[in-house]
Amino acid sequence: MTVLSPPRPAVIDRALRDAKAWCAGHTIDDRPALVHAVRVAVTIGKHVPVSPPEVIAAALLHDAPDLAPATLDVYQVLTAGYGPEVPRIIAALQTEHRSLDDPDPPICVDDPPVLLASTADKIVALTSLLRRARASGDMTGFFTQRLMLCGLLPHFRAFQQAAHPRVPASMSAHLDAVLARLEQVTAGIPAAGPR
Repeated sequence: MTVLSPPRPAVIDRALRDAKAWCAGHTIDDRPALVHAVRVAVTIGKHVPVSPPEVIAAALLHDAPDLAPATLDVYQVLTAGYGPEVPRIIAALQTEHRSLDDPDPPICVDDPPVLLASTADKIVALTSLLRRARASGDMTGFFTQRLMLCGLLPHFRAFQQAAHPRVPASMSAHLDAVLARLEQVTAGIPAAGPR
């Protein structure tokens, strides 16, 4: 059983329905975008079995601003359908995603709902990256083509260390293990210069 197994709160049902609609035709990490959204939600539930429904809903919809039709005021739709908390979490995650293009992305760990969703998103995205690297048959070559990402590994490690006392120990350990494997397979690959 997962946090998405029925019966589930109405807000999660609605978020799953909206995520299916908005993710249709889109991919994330070479898989349907809905797979990524579901994995993020399930990862939160794995580490926080009694998760607030709004956090699970936000996890399912966290890429909606990038995937929903451009003609839609996605935050207005989210606020009308979910109240203020779900779009607030999503907006914070979007800000965090955009900041990864900055030379020194900030690390924010003082908002528990956002922190849970952000940590789960990193676990899922980085695990998927490792899977794709293994599937390529040339892990070093795979990461050599992604020097910007290699340059972000210290940021992700600093995030994991800052989040460690604020997320469940199992969640911190999960992210730590994924990062340790990434650090191992990218050792010796020069990171990209300043972003």
